[in-house]
Amino acid sequence: MKRRNFVFLLGSAFVVLPRVARAQQPIIGFLSSRSAGESASVVAAFLQGLRERGYVEGQNLAIEYRWADGRYDRLPTLAAELVDRHATVIVAVGGEPSALAAKAVTSTIPIVFTTGGDPVKLGLVASLARPGNNLTGVALLFAEVQAKRLQMLQELVPAITAVALLVNPTNAATDQDTREMEVAARSLGLQLQLLQAATDNDFDTAFATILGRRLGGLIVAQDPFFIARRDQLVTLAARHAVPTIYFSGEFVRAGGLISYGGSLAAGYRQVGLYAGRILEGTKPADLPVVQPTKFELVVNLKTAEALGLTVPQTILGRADEVIE
Repeated sequence: MKRRNFVFLLGSAFVVLPRVARAQQPIIGFLSSRSAGESASVVAAFLQGLRERGYVEGQNLAIEYRWADGRYDRLPTLAAELVDRHATVIVAVGGEPSALAAKAVTSTIPIVFTTGGDPVKLGLVASLARPGNNLTGVALLFAEVQAKRLQMLQELVPAITAVALLVNPTNAATDQDTREMEVAARSLGLQLQLLQAATDNDFDTAFATILGRRLGGLIVAQDPFFIARRDQLVTLAARHAVPTIYFSGEFVRAGGLISYGGSLAAGYRQVGLYAGRILEGTKPADLPVVQPTKFELVVNLKTAEALGLTVPQTILGRADEVIE
């Protein structure tokens, strides 16, 4: 081989090798039913979990983001795109719609999900301890504490006799949420009015019903579409002076009255940790579904004052965060 040809080939190797290294980076497919702009805080928690396992986006990891912007009908197509992109792991967040869409398009790519309902009842895993197949994740169990939310609303508004439950009819967990809340309402001697919202326009109709039927309060059932529209919901609740309890502290930090449920930030961080472990070689079937060990109670005293409510010490004493 002539010397100049050898030098050319050697130089080419130094050009090509970094490209090969980049091409071999693992890819996480990030599938969310929510919107990018309003998900910044939970995405940051997810990336923190990855960093704790030694993975940093843009350095030794690539992430392909797909956002449904609250339109659950888009999720199957977005999930299929991530399969076509040869994602190493699919992270399906934003509740049941994303998890079910990811499960439907692949039985081989590992999937790490978040869900507010029971993943066993939803058919995502065989059991919490032994998920089986290619899925595992975090069950925030928002639905499991529906009765507690109703009780807290009754503590805040002792004269309450009838409440509204706002659900998204397109969410697979809605039937489960509704049944549990109906049982809880009967046990507390309260009438329960079911309201549905799947589009922005449905919120105005729901609040008109609350006012027209003189319902004393509102419970917002777990749903990622509602989180994405939290500013709209909080504004309507304040405008119409409706005491409302939510499933996530994100609502209360946006001006809502009170929330009780698993921490979304902690859940997303755990998803990042699990995604990192799978990239290291652990199988999803060997990672039990994580459940919250503590539920987060957040209270906004400014909102309570605006509604003319006094928050009892039984609630304030248990609160994890009080906004004054």
